[in-house]
Amino acid sequence: MQRILLAFAVLVLLAAGGGFLSLGAFPPAAPTQPVHKDLSADHFARP
Repeated sequence: MQRILLAFAVLVLLAAGGGFLSLGAFPPAAPTQPVHKDLSADHFARP
């Protein structure tokens, strides 16, 4: 009986862990945006 309960507890923990990970515990990294180096520093300062 104890083995059955232990196996059931392990299955529940694995299912809970998998659900936690699939729900976004580790979200994918944001895509890197290319940096526009051809714009001068005062490009955005002009009205």
